[in-house]
Amino acid sequence: MYRMTKDQEGAPGAKPRRNVTSDLLGANTEIGRKLKQYYDELVSDDVPDRFAQLLSQLEKAAPAQKKD
Repeated sequence: MYRMTKDQEGAPGAKPRRNVTSDLLGANTEIGRKLKQYYDELVSDDVPDRFAQLLSQLEKAAPAQKKD
């Protein structure tokens, strides 16, 4: 791979160096960031009482179904 030296960077016809730290995914990075933020908020929410009760009932019913 060819790299320009400091002297060649401003040379006529020379291609500008690409910023290595630039974001290669562009808009996809913003979408990913928003999805992660949404997921983190969703996971941190408390489970509603009614849902927890239903889960508890299902757990109690599961061993009874295995015996049948």
